[in-house]
Amino acid sequence: MNDLIILATLLAGPKHGYQLKREAGFIFGDAALHNNLIYPLLRRFAMEGLVTKKAVAGQRGQTRQQYALSPLGRKTLVERLSQFTEQDSGSFPNFITRVGMFEILGHETREFILTQRENYLLRRQQQFATLQENMMLGRYAGSVVGFLHGQIESELKWIQRLRRLIKKLKA
Repeated sequence: MNDLIILATLLAGPKHGYQLKREAGFIFGDAALHNNLIYPLLRRFAMEGLVTKKAVAGQRGQTRQQYALSPLGRKTLVERLSQFTEQDSGSFPNFITRVGMFEILGHETREFILTQRENYLLRRQQQFATLQENMMLGRYAGSVVGFLHGQIESELKWIQRLRRLIKKLKA
């Protein structure tokens, strides 16, 4: 997932490694990604032709590397985002990453991702209902199950709002 986020941060245009570290770190909820994560990925991306790298002058006279998403990188990013398995549908981070990049995905792919996640949530909702019917849940366990059930309901409503937004933008 790190690689998808880092490639996606380059959609807006070329960036220095330090800026990528900060922006990707912000997305992940950290101050910045560690050098040992970001720079090996950028080297790999450059070797695979997913990003281009050029030396540019820095503000203090130093030379800095600037990375840009190549056409192959954009194509690869779209292809990888479009791959959304049943296993992926159970991962909120995998789902939310793709929704955050719906702008670059086609209508069919968006609908597929929403349907996969919706089906996962409906299965999970049924599991909670079975759990509530067949187990004596205590006060706290019952509260947890109720909370999780509420989260599922909220996300299912959000998926419907996303569908309406997609339909409105398509028209």
